[in-house]
Amino acid sequence: MTKQREADLYAPVKAYLQRQGYDVKGEVGAVDVMAVRKGDPAVLVELKLGFTLALFHQGIDRLAVTDLVYVAVPEKAGKAAQRSLKDNVKLARRVGLGVLTVRLRDGHVTAHADPGGYVPRKQPKSAKRLLKAFDRLKGDPNEGGATRHGIVTGYRQDALLCARFLAVHGPSAGVKVKEWAEVPLATRIMADDHYGWFERVSRGVYGLTDAGRKGLADWSDV
Repeated sequence: MTKQREADLYAPVKAYLQRQGYDVKGEVGAVDVMAVRKGDPAVLVELKLGFTLALFHQGIDRLAVTDLVYVAVPEKAGKAAQRSLKDNVKLARRVGLGVLTVRLRDGHVTAHADPGGYVPRKQPKSAKRLLKAFDRLKGDPNEGGATRHGIVTGYRQDALLCARFLAVHGPSAGVKVKEWAEVPLATRIMADDHYGWFERVSRGVYGLTDAGRKGLADWSDV
């Protein structure tokens, strides 16, 4: 298997642009590929064997010359490569760059994004979930990073409140824990029992397990 070279990308990218009516030349000044078509802005393409910060820096610099700037890299197989491509295409769009991949075995070029201004689509549901998670957290338990156990979530805080209530008052009805411990989802949390801290004593009544007592001791710093 021959080692890949940036030069291997040039012929496929040149042919791709030529099919669109461009006159194409390589290594024009500091630019890897330059394409010109009468009446249109020049197209510039930077070639690399993979996505790097330097590649994005080069592409952004070329935007001072023309709005039509692409970065081109070899196409790679595998789920990890596809995830990386998706993330890098997203980044390229945010900075106004286009993205091409070249399948080196046959020279096939795929355009994943065209250059130009990009306004990311807002996700109201995600924003709502984030605000809900923010409001649910009591205080700032993750100040300065995670605790010795990891990131403290609002769910974990609520489970600890339920466990502390049961440790003091003994087996109790979910409704009582909800009102006294001020945990709106107390019954659901104890019934789901994600941490193994709770046990159902009778209908709607829950008690604390040995794992729950250990959890209270382990998470005493929260």
